[in-house]
Amino acid sequence: MSDPLLAGYTVLDLASVGPAARTSRWLADYGATVVKIGPTPKHGAAQIKPWFHAYSGHRGMQRVLVDLKEPAGRDAFLRLAATADVVIESFRPGVVSRLGIGYEDVRAVNRGIVYCSTTGFGQDGPYAERAGHDLGYLAMGGFLDCTGRDADGGPAIPGATVADSAAGGMHAVMSILAALLRRSATGDGVYLDVAVADGVVALMSLAVDEYLATGEVPGPRHGVLTGRYAWYDVYACADGKWLAVAVIEPHFFVNLCRELGFEQWLPEHQYDDAVQEAMRADFRAAFAPRDRDAWVAQLAPADTCVAPVYSVPELIDDPHYRARNVIVDATSDEHGTFRQVGWVFAGQEREQPPPEVRDAAITDTSELLAAAGYSADEIDTLREKGIVA
Repeated sequence: MSDPLLAGYTVLDLASVGPAARTSRWLADYGATVVKIGPTPKHGAAQIKPWFHAYSGHRGMQRVLVDLKEPAGRDAFLRLAATADVVIESFRPGVVSRLGIGYEDVRAVNRGIVYCSTTGFGQDGPYAERAGHDLGYLAMGGFLDCTGRDADGGPAIPGATVADSAAGGMHAVMSILAALLRRSATGDGVYLDVAVADGVVALMSLAVDEYLATGEVPGPRHGVLTGRYAWYDVYACADGKWLAVAVIEPHFFVNLCRELGFEQWLPEHQYDDAVQEAMRADFRAAFAPRDRDAWVAQLAPADTCVAPVYSVPELIDDPHYRARNVIVDATSDEHGTFRQVGWVFAGQEREQPPPEVRDAAITDTSELLAAAGYSADEIDTLREKGIVA
């Protein structure tokens, strides 16, 4: 097995959920040493433990509990940050600076630090202080308005956290990797202001740029990618399951029509708006009498760009995903053996030993503080004062 692409890099992650947690998940999968920095439980407050399955169970990560509101806790964090490569945080704008662990504080002890702040709306601007979640970012970025409608005529709620994952987490990963690449040439780190709302607009660039160029307002059934044409849509089958059809290129459209016996729509009617509803009715009638998988077995090998609309239980048992180790077995002393999403992004070894997901109560606080130069007595003192746990 070759060395992971980010082997030797250390990431301190101050976030437990949302885009930042996805960012550290993917950096860890690429081989970075990720240290989750969590708060110590004080005054009888319950410590929220990450679920063993959330973000793939924080596999391959270490964990430190430290009270960042205490000067000694702040100093412990800065000692850890002095030898780190990346810091990720997702507090409200200005919080880390008030705690004394912001970019300038860390840069003072580590010139090369890549410091990534992930927030909903960024560090400045009129909405910087607003709280938000995935659905709100998709709403403001135009994503929901261009998505299909539910039974009440309103925008349908997506089945995945597109904003947190792609507009936030992947946005942050890409920015961090670019910063590390520049640092390798200059030795200087950088501050990264990752805003999920900005990332959604980037995801919507096809629709936004079309509007800016033509003045046409995108929306459901407006363009090729939002269901305007019968050959880019989903259809019900006899077993109550659905088939996705996406034959944009003319030769794929020809293949589909010939498989279904719809020669009347060839070749000039693919983009003919006047016949789309008649074509859609033909497709509905054609797909309705047979089960979904029977259609997939016939049409997928015929270059027709069809795909089954899977439920989650169906996708985890698909032979293609199994062959590529997209779903892997994981182990836990607390929960035994279970399956989770594996190392899916390019550049990683897909065949790896089953990951071990540790109990959330286990931390690496003593070991990591010792590596940062603390003596055993100093660590004991910090623990006795409740500054670390």
